[in-house]
Amino acid sequence: MNDSAADGSAGDTPQSEKLQFQTKLAYGAGDLGPAITANISIFFLLVFFTNVAGIPAGLAGSVLMIGKIWDAINDPFVGFLTDKTKSRRWGRRLPWLLYGAIPFGVFFFLQWIVPPFSVWGLFWYYVAIGVVSQVFYTVVNLPYTAMTPELTQDYDERTSLNSFRFTFSIGGSILSLILSKIVFSVISDRQQQYLVLAAICTVISVLALYWCVYGTRDRVLAFEAKRIQLEEPPSIPFIEQLKIVFTNRPFLFVIGIYLCSWLGVQITASIIPYFVVYCMRLQEADVPTVMIAVQGTALVMLFFWSNLSKKVGKKVVYFLGMSLWIIAAAGLYFLQPGQLGLMYLMAVMAGFGVSTAYLVPWSMIPDVIELDELQTGQRREGVFYGFMVLLQKFGLAFGLFLVGNALQAYGFKEAVAGQTGLPTQPDSALLAIRLAVGPLPTICLIAGLFLTYFYPITREMHAEIMLKLKQRQEKIE
Repeated sequence: MNDSAADGSAGDTPQSEKLQFQTKLAYGAGDLGPAITANISIFFLLVFFTNVAGIPAGLAGSVLMIGKIWDAINDPFVGFLTDKTKSRRWGRRLPWLLYGAIPFGVFFFLQWIVPPFSVWGLFWYYVAIGVVSQVFYTVVNLPYTAMTPELTQDYDERTSLNSFRFTFSIGGSILSLILSKIVFSVISDRQQQYLVLAAICTVISVLALYWCVYGTRDRVLAFEAKRIQLEEPPSIPFIEQLKIVFTNRPFLFVIGIYLCSWLGVQITASIIPYFVVYCMRLQEADVPTVMIAVQGTALVMLFFWSNLSKKVGKKVVYFLGMSLWIIAAAGLYFLQPGQLGLMYLMAVMAGFGVSTAYLVPWSMIPDVIELDELQTGQRREGVFYGFMVLLQKFGLAFGLFLVGNALQAYGFKEAVAGQTGLPTQPDSALLAIRLAVGPLPTICLIAGLFLTYFYPITREMHAEIMLKLKQRQEKIE
């Protein structure tokens, strides 16, 4: 991606570490589209496959696994390419969002169509559409996430910036759930419900991405102008970059923390619709309300955790949030039909932990990138973000595959395409659902706590890194 149009004027400058409110707002909007589409997929795609398209749970889990593995594979390559992208008009990252936004929306929508195929025909249709959809998700989302270190190099300002990002992310999740509740209440046909919901989410997602592109352009170009002025050492070959990435010890901790956190988030999100309908014996229209309780709490707590982290540090915040989530997961496992008050209490407690899963790992990764810059003399945000997401998605692919196949192994009965009612599930399937909503996420969260305890970069260490980088730049200038 190359274009040689004239530079835009710079508003914020890299020297001004305090970002303007409108810049933070526009940056946050960039996560609205990926958040809405990802959350709709996390919450409903497995249910859509089993209860609308009529695909067995094992095959449905396999569709999601294949899409996630392919998504993971293409992440490092897109990250590498964004590091090499040159555009005087848009910088390194923004061209990917600009040209990828519309295809991203179109292929997301195509996942919610049920063509008149056999079970295996549907399987291969959803595999093909899912693979292409994941490519365009990476095209817009990975360059976006790699923009954080380019917008500010201030330790606490990054946490603030990520607060805006995840306000839109969690807000997008809540918006998608509100829309789903409205659509499910107004439209009775189950297939039409998902088509209308997908269409609305597609339009919102594309518009939000363009807001991000035009709202952050000046700040991004200001950073690019300064970066280009600095004399960079010779480019390091891609294979050598991989070696450097995986010998960066703090980076290995960050991807481990992120993997464990998001395994807990996505396994819980995928199984909650089944838990609400089959274990708590509620209606499908009640599913969004439970999820809104989780995501609404996460949104409210986001800025609280952000401010608290400035006083007590990222590690303490992560420990507090995850401990509450572990208690909630145990409570969900033992819940019985009719205990609605306790169910919503557990949902709120889980929301405390979900907000730290959003905030803390992503505020750690820019610190790792600066350590790498100090050691190698190069900034490689795309490579680091690409491999962070790659390993996360491999883990998620396995998690979704495990959930889908566990349901099938425990006798879960999928719906017949076109039928109005849902089948009654055997006790073995109900047990599998309870295991997936309680003990399985708990194991992931405890592993994340262990890794967080040993994460080596503190506020003091980061300040030392930034001081050395500043001294190096002064010598070059």
